[in-house]
Amino acid sequence: MEKGRLFVVSGPSGVGKGAICHRLIKDRDLRFSVSMTTRKPREGEKHGEDYYFISHEEFQEIRNANGFLEHAEVYGNFYGTPCLEIQKTLSSGKDVLLDIDTQGALNVKKFCSEAIFIFILPPSKEELKRRIKARGTETEESLKTRLSAAINEISFLGNYDYCVVNDDLDIAAAQAGAIIEAERVRVSDDAEEVNAIIEKYKEGM
Repeated sequence: MEKGRLFVVSGPSGVGKGAICHRLIKDRDLRFSVSMTTRKPREGEKHGEDYYFISHEEFQEIRNANGFLEHAEVYGNFYGTPCLEIQKTLSSGKDVLLDIDTQGALNVKKFCSEAIFIFILPPSKEELKRRIKARGTETEESLKTRLSAAINEISFLGNYDYCVVNDDLDIAAAQAGAIIEAERVRVSDDAEEVNAIIEKYKEGM
């Protein structure tokens, strides 16, 4: 059975990557990897769907047991990607989507170089600022912090395979979907796998 592909999506807070990921899961038959976090849920977020919301103690136990593919601290909260569920899904031939920040993505790249990395960019710094302010959850000080963090994240763009500018959600989701479909039909870098396909067509000749 062919192993599934791991798609990693990142982008600054407020860029709309969550909305794009929801479209991809719905339209492209992807399995979403639910991360764990110690932060409190935002309005509308559901435990087990958006994140697993756990205590600092629980997070520490899982981390000590090497239960995370990657983990990071962001804005004083901890985030981690549980690895067992991802491994089982990929082994079953299903593609997995990860929505994580650049720090987490770079950690994943160290251990899973064959993953496909997609970065979601805002159309401009001004538009990103407007979107973050529109949430109504940020103080002037925290807004500055998030914008500074966004610029820092964008500086890692060169570590990604693709970038999509989210100026229009429909267009951005379609472009991200096209990347996924292209990767699904890309010729493998594994010579043994390629030769096995060739030999199937030679049988009986």
